[in-house]
Amino acid sequence: MKKPSNEMKLIFPSLSENERLARVAVGGFISSKNPRMDELSDVKTAVSEAVTNCIVHAYRDTVGLIELTARLTEDGVYIKIRDRGCGIEDVKKAMEPLFTTLPDEERSGLGFSVMESFTDSISVKSKPGSGTTVVMVKKLRSRI
Repeated sequence: MKKPSNEMKLIFPSLSENERLARVAVGGFISSKNPRMDELSDVKTAVSEAVTNCIVHAYRDTVGLIELTARLTEDGVYIKIRDRGCGIEDVKKAMEPLFTTLPDEERSGLGFSVMESFTDSISVKSKPGSGTTVVMVKKLRSRI
């Protein structure tokens, strides 16, 4: 019989202080898998980047809702972060290292690159005017 997976869902406003909430919540949630410290840090960093993108880009000059879903899998964690903000016109271009739509605000354009480097897989779906969904998967080597 397959063990049921555990899942959590958070919905919070796109306020900068909630980036920390997302990091702490996901870190606590995956702790039952007893991840290594580097794995825990990787997941928290990837979540931080995805949530920051929602705050800075999706809801520019306004506040909207961010939905974070995390699900423990047999060998790791599945994380989905969704906004209903402005969306991304060209996802492929936006995922290029150093690309930014806000060069005057000292944005490095590395958000998606960071997410990619700290997870095992990432997918981004977006529609202008309807929002963006980022799905990340990270394998964890449980130490239990």
